[in-house]
Amino acid sequence: MVRHSHEISESWKNLPWKKFRKDLFRLQVRLFKAVKAGDKRKTRSLQKLILKSQAARFLAIRQVTQLNAGKKTAGIDGKASLNFEERFALEEKLKTNYINWHHNKLREIPIPKKDGKTRILKVPTIADRAWQCLAKYALEPAHEATFHARSYGFRPGRSAHDAQKQLANNLNSSSNGINKRVIELDIEKCFDRISHTTIMENLIAPKGLKIGIFRCLKAGIHPEFPEQGTPQGGVVSPLLANIALNGIESIHRYHEIAGRRITPNTPTKYIIEPSVRYADDMVIILRPEDNAREILERINQFLADRGMNISENKTKITASTDGFDFLGWKFKVQKNGKFRSIPSADNFKAFRKKVKNIVNCPNYGSKEKAEKLAPLVRGWRNYHRFCKMNGSRNSLWHINNRTFTVFNKETKNDRYSSKELVDKAFPAVPYSENSHVMVIGNKSPFDGDIPYWSKRNSKLYDGHTSKALKRQNHSCGICGMKMISSDTVHLHHVDGNHQNWKPKNCIAVHRECHQYHHMSKREQQP
Repeated sequence: MVRHSHEISESWKNLPWKKFRKDLFRLQVRLFKAVKAGDKRKTRSLQKLILKSQAARFLAIRQVTQLNAGKKTAGIDGKASLNFEERFALEEKLKTNYINWHHNKLREIPIPKKDGKTRILKVPTIADRAWQCLAKYALEPAHEATFHARSYGFRPGRSAHDAQKQLANNLNSSSNGINKRVIELDIEKCFDRISHTTIMENLIAPKGLKIGIFRCLKAGIHPEFPEQGTPQGGVVSPLLANIALNGIESIHRYHEIAGRRITPNTPTKYIIEPSVRYADDMVIILRPEDNAREILERINQFLADRGMNISENKTKITASTDGFDFLGWKFKVQKNGKFRSIPSADNFKAFRKKVKNIVNCPNYGSKEKAEKLAPLVRGWRNYHRFCKMNGSRNSLWHINNRTFTVFNKETKNDRYSSKELVDKAFPAVPYSENSHVMVIGNKSPFDGDIPYWSKRNSKLYDGHTSKALKRQNHSCGICGMKMISSDTVHLHHVDGNHQNWKPKNCIAVHRECHQYHHMSKREQQP
C-alpha cells in the first residue's frame, strides 16, 4: 500500500490526484442532475457514495491542509498543520468515522469590525475542517441545483463581479436606472442568528450526514442562543447560510410587461427579480411604483421565520442618483442617466493603509517593499478592473508618487532605479468598465458543461495567464485536465526565471499541480 512507504511525502505527492478529481466530479455531476430531476432516492444514494469515496476523503484533506487560505490557523487542539503521516492517518479516521463524526469545540478568535465592535471567528480543528469539506462535497452539488440565480456569494462559478454586472444591468440607462431606488439590506448578526431548525429542514442529505451537520452546528453555539447560529470559520458555514437564505431573492418580483400580474402560469422569462445577494449582503432595486415598506415587511417576515431580523440602523432606501456602497464598490447613476461603479471610499482607505504600512516599514529595503507591494496592488486592481479607474485616486497617482519619494531616499538608489522599482511595485492591470460577462442564469459547474466553464475560467484571467490558457485550449499544462471555474490557475515558468515571459516559457497550471511540481524539485535537490 502506498501509505506504508518510507518516502511518505513522495507517496502523498504520487497519489492519483487526477483520477481522484475525475471520480469526485463525476459523482457530483450525477448528484446535481438527480436533484434537478427530483429523484430523491438516487440523490441520497449518490451523497452516500461521495461520503464513502476515497477520492473525496483525500481531496478534502488536501483542500484544508494545502489549499485553503486559513490552512495554517490552529483549532482548539493547537495543531496548525499536519505532516504527511498525519494526513494518511486522518484519511483512515474519516474512512471509519465519517458517518459518526463528533466535533471538537471551536477556538474563538475576536476580529475587530469597522464600527468598533468585535465579531468572533470560530475555528474548528483541522480534522473537523476535513470532515466539513467532505460533507460539503456531498451537499454543494445538491443545493446548487436549487439555489436562486441571483445569489452570487460563496458559490462555485459565481463571483462578486457577477453581482456587479447584474446591478449594472438593472441600473443602466436602458433600464431607466435614473428613476429607481435601492434597498440596502443589512441582516443583523446573520451567521449568529440563523435558526438550526431552518437549516435542518432545508438540508438535502441522508440521515447520517444530517446528524453530523447538526453536531457541527451545536459545536459553535452561543450560550444565549442555543438553537441559532452557524460558526464563522467553518468550511461548510457559508453553504449553510446560503441554504437558510435561499428564496429571499424572490420576495420582490414583477411582470416584465407593466401592469400585468404574476400568476402561477406566468412563464419564468417574463418574471423580473431585481435583487442581488452575496451571502448575507443584499440590495433590492425598486421601480418608482414599488412599495418599499411592504417589501421590507415581507423580507422581515421571511427572516423572522429563520431566526433573523433586519438591522434597522443599517438598512436604508437610497435613490440610485445618490449612490450606494456594495461589495467594496460605489454604485451611482449620474444625472445624465449613465451608470458608474468605482472603488468605494472604505475599500480604497483600507487598501491605502496596507500600502502605507509596507512603504513606511523600516524593516524592508526598497527591493523587498516592491516585491511585497506588487501582489497587493495587482489584486486590488484586478478586483476593480470592471470599474471606472481613471482619475488621480483610482489610478493611484498620489500613492505611486509617495512611494517613489521614499524609494529615492535610499542611498543605493537613483531616480532611474527608484522608478524601475516603483513600476515593479505598481503593476498595470487593464480595466474595461462594465465589460464583465455575467454567468448564464442558473448554470452551475456541476451541470457537466465543461467547455462552457473552462472557457469562462480563462476569461477570469488576463495577460500572460489568459494567453497561456488559450494556447493550451483551457487545460492544465501539467496534468492535462480542463480548467473549470473552481480551479485556481497559476502561471508556471518552465526555466524557473520569472523575468522570462516568452510564450514557450509560460504555461498555465492548476495551483495544486504547481505545488507538487516544486515539491518534487526540492526533494530531488541534494
